[in-house]
Amino acid sequence: MVTHFILLGIPNTDGFQTVLFFTFLAFYLCALLGNLLIFSAVLADSRLHTPMYFFLCNLAVLDIGLSSISTPKLLAVLWSQSRVISLGGCVSQVFFFHFLGSAECLLYTVMAYDRYVAICHPLRYLLIMNWRLCALLAAATWITSSIHATTLTSLTFTLPYCSSNVLDYFLCDIFTMVKLACADTHVLETVTLTNTGLGSISCFLLIFASYVRIVCSLLKTNSANAWRKAASTCASHLAVATLFFGPCFLVYTQPQLSKELVTPVQIFGNVVAPVLNPAIYTLRNKEVKASLKKLRGLVPAR
Repeated sequence: MVTHFILLGIPNTDGFQTVLFFTFLAFYLCALLGNLLIFSAVLADSRLHTPMYFFLCNLAVLDIGLSSISTPKLLAVLWSQSRVISLGGCVSQVFFFHFLGSAECLLYTVMAYDRYVAICHPLRYLLIMNWRLCALLAAATWITSSIHATTLTSLTFTLPYCSSNVLDYFLCDIFTMVKLACADTHVLETVTLTNTGLGSISCFLLIFASYVRIVCSLLKTNSANAWRKAASTCASHLAVATLFFGPCFLVYTQPQLSKELVTPVQIFGNVVAPVLNPAIYTLRNKEVKASLKKLRGLVPAR
């Protein structure tokens, strides 16, 4: 029985390990710093204690988690050639990757609904998006994602792994694990594609429907001010949702893609996107920028 796995790392990168190490380290530190700053800014500024920023705090926590699933081990592989990962570590990677990824997918859908209510029903916004509903939506996101991740992880690691323990990849993921299994993996592959693929498509369609309703509502008002307000609040969400769903669709709805194409797409989703999300919300949002300036003023100069 397999007790550990060996990660071969990123394919076709011989001779570039040092450059990649410092590049990914910079992205990882920026992801941690950027998301922690947004989380701290929202907590410190009472003006940002609204449903929109409550969900943004959840997104910051998810981005910190997503960037921490595989990046530390990837850095260890690049720097010290520490390729061995225990069975428990591999289980943790698979579980948290799908748990946090699913939670982020659902959270983008919830955030789209929040923007729909804010723009299409502004007078009833606080009545509809009360704190009880926000807490229920956030809790449902986390609980549903944990069930999804538990199902996939259980199916993955109840399979027997009795041959090779070498994973030709930089993290433990389902589509790399099934290649090492010594049993029929049809059920696992079907459930994974159904849950992940159809789940992502469903969330994307709900987000699309929300924005169709928003555009229809704005067309009825024919107000330039309403269009500007909608653009300022929706552009950031649209940008980060696109950054998330693009790689997700490519990896999990097109499993026949070659390893050379899947690897950069997944690295973008795991390493680069968590850096871009706080940058997009900071650059596009005056309230967040003002709160960050206020937060900086609270830190005494040395």
